Amino acid sequence: MYILIPACLCIAALFVYQECQGRFGLSVILKGIASLCFVLLGFLASRHSPGSTAILTGLFLGAIADVLLNLRFVYPETGKKTFLAGILVFLCGHIAYLAAILPMNPQPWTALFGGCLLTLVLMKWILPKITAERTLKIFGVVYIGAIAILTCAAVVNLTASFSAFHLLFTAGAVLFLVSDIVLILNTFGPQYRFPMRITNLSLYYFGQILIALSLGHLQ
Repeated sequence: MYILIPACLCIAALFVYQECQGRFGLSVILKGIASLCFVLLGFLASRHSPGSTAILTGLFLGAIADVLLNLRFVYPETGKKTFLAGILVFLCGHIAYLAAILPMNPQPWTALFGGCLLTLVLMKWILPKITAERTLKIFGVVYIGAIAILTCAAVVNLTASFSAFHLLFTAGAVLFLVSDIVLILNTFGPQYRFPMRITNLSLYYFGQILIALSLGHLQ
């Protein structure tokens, strides 16, 4: 099972190299395979406990969203639509993750309030740094809000009941959040920089791997 971790990271590195070379068709195939690795990792690690189905659904939706996001390079004429579709699927994945961990939360309203507050702070920092259409900005606020609430819920769970599951899931959620922030700044900021693309993807894959591994400790 654990061979899927280096396989995921190596294939992801190969897909980034192909993308850098402008081979977008091949890169999107490799990205899909890399994402399939963390889905399989989660499935094999899962003990099929309550909540595991929702987390597996989140991993699967993440893999689909990965392909959709990269299709904007393959078909630039429909790039905006495929990008938005990918973000929407990711949003559904975050909701699936939240559905799994929020019932475990001893203080759900604290998590929701903390997530909303974190969203306000992040968007106040991010919005002046990006140029995007009004619709995209509104969608971005909703998207960041979802993962901010998810992250806060995970942190509350971890502090209330420390366990390997909560530790791995929280670490994965934090990496996911930072990855999304980097993605937004790089995609809609004043200048696209490939090193930021590498940072975004590295944080993302490590985050999804940790979430997949957390399933092995879910009681």
